[in-house]
Amino acid sequence: MSTFLRGSILLMIAIFLSKFLGFIYRMQFVRLTGEEVVGIYMTAYPAFIFFLSIIQLGLPIAISKIVAELRTKNAVSDYFSVMRTSVFLTVIAILIFTPLFLFVTPFISENLLKNDAITMTLYVSIAIAPIAAAGGLLKGFFQGIARIEETAVSQLMEQLVRILLISFVLPFLLTSASPKEAAAYAMIMSLLAEVAALLYLRWKYGKWKAKQTRKKADGFYPISPILSVALPSSGSRLFGSFTWFLEPIIFIKALAITGITSIAATTLYGVISGVLVPLLLFPSFIPYALSIVLIPAVSDAYARKNYSLLRERIHLSLKFSTLTGCYAATLFYLHGGELVSTLFHVDDAEIYMKILAPIFFFYYIQSPLFSILQALNNSKAAFFNSLYGGIGKLLLLFFLASQAAIQEKGAIVAIGFGVLITSFLHIASIKQKKEAQIGFSFFIIPYAVFLLTIISRPLFMSIGGRSLIVDCTITLLFLTTGLVLFRQIKRKEINVILQIVRTSKKRF
Repeated sequence: MSTFLRGSILLMIAIFLSKFLGFIYRMQFVRLTGEEVVGIYMTAYPAFIFFLSIIQLGLPIAISKIVAELRTKNAVSDYFSVMRTSVFLTVIAILIFTPLFLFVTPFISENLLKNDAITMTLYVSIAIAPIAAAGGLLKGFFQGIARIEETAVSQLMEQLVRILLISFVLPFLLTSASPKEAAAYAMIMSLLAEVAALLYLRWKYGKWKAKQTRKKADGFYPISPILSVALPSSGSRLFGSFTWFLEPIIFIKALAITGITSIAATTLYGVISGVLVPLLLFPSFIPYALSIVLIPAVSDAYARKNYSLLRERIHLSLKFSTLTGCYAATLFYLHGGELVSTLFHVDDAEIYMKILAPIFFFYYIQSPLFSILQALNNSKAAFFNSLYGGIGKLLLLFFLASQAAIQEKGAIVAIGFGVLITSFLHIASIKQKKEAQIGFSFFIIPYAVFLLTIISRPLFMSIGGRSLIVDCTITLLFLTTGLVLFRQIKRKEINVILQIVRTSKKRF
């Protein structure tokens, strides 16, 4: 158990550093370029993720799961056959879909997004997709063999390259650049960062492979078992990325009904998706790290039919995720507006944060729940849960955003509605798995403590009149007291963490 948690905690630290650096990059980007450029970039970004999802075909998750299962059988020689088959499938996907992406790009920007300034940025994103897909294969491999260092370092390297380029190169390019050119330059810098991360991963993979003394299997691993894992996962992720791809399109069209121009709507979408949502998701490095470790860890316990270990890993992962959601939702509900203003120099965001924070509590448990379903061979349920959540979000998005009285506030409610549907369906699906022993009650008490805190904190001590740091600290102390009183933070769990920290210090 300690190995699983130690790996999770080390990965959390690495992903925290990566997210922190990414946060610095985003702050610098918003401050240097302004809201219009951010709007162009963020409106193009969902299309890039959709392109990438099509090319990847869910193969990184399949590699992670299959290699983890081979690891339990000590079948090291088959690792490389799995990689060979996965690379072959990825190359075929790149050759088939890249020309199609190039062909439809003008239609997407001019007809769907109603802003031809996005075209140049979309073309650059197409060039990034194959590079990111190759990096995804290598990350899946390292996750399968339970080596987290390579994934963590590659993410840190990617963010560092981005920050260096945005800080020292972009200012020179902005002197004579239009908004559409500035957004394209920013996407080119993302491309260079992906290249740096891929080169590092390829180098580490070569070094690891060279150390293996056993005979390496020739030929290809059977395609069928890979696709049986990859395609359901791909379907879920593809639909999720497709709904995200449709999100700015519907957002812009719905606001146009109320009289808002496409340029103004693009800028507004950039603020919501490029500033507010990333700030809300900043603490998600904890559930994200857990979701990465969970697939091989739970797959290993499930394959060995060690159900007590399986339950222990699932319960601890969800405990950390729910606590993360509780702290994040409380902080952003009470102080989100001031945080946005201080960090990004964007005003009038308080009402948006108060709408999103209570809903995004459930986002923090979504990625571990998805990974648990994958590891328990229930990819079909994960797909349909995401399907229903995505459809519900898009339908509500158009209906609410097109109402003149609420406009973008309605869009924010709709985005949160999709999170709620997917998360609750994931919980219901896992509840049906007797091996996991998880139900809705697991999440009710932490959410009740969150509600109690946001009501009582302003009553006992007014918010404002102190520095932002002091106010946030007081809020966190209120919440922690509530969590301890309701036995959501226990001495036993704290001792486990301290023991892991002490063990890690001895190792290093």
